[in-house]
Amino acid sequence: MKSIRMGLVALTLVAGCASKAQQGAADTGRITIVVTENGFEPKTVTVPAGKPVTLVVTRQTDKTCATDLVMPAENIDKPLPLGQAVEITFTPDKPGELTYSCKMEMYKGTVIVK
Repeated sequence: MKSIRMGLVALTLVAGCASKAQQGAADTGRITIVVTENGFEPKTVTVPAGKPVTLVVTRQTDKTCATDLVMPAENIDKPLPLGQAVEITFTPDKPGELTYSCKMEMYKGTVIVK
């Protein structure tokens, strides 16, 4: 029972740190996203409206169709070369949700604009 509690405490701490790290990244306008066999990670990021944001996207696997990032609402269509960080900068003008995906729309992510 003690090991279960310790595991839950560790998991809570990790989740809290990840959330704070994402918030810190959003504050600077740079958000790191990786493409794995599971798709875009994290799947959801939050950014402020009216401020430039840069998604720094690195595809880490060839075992996915997510070789491009497409965000129609912002007229973005960027290739994601394997192992190379690609910077995608845009300024969301109003609160809401922006969806991005691979070209086949099999893997998706969301930018929440507040």
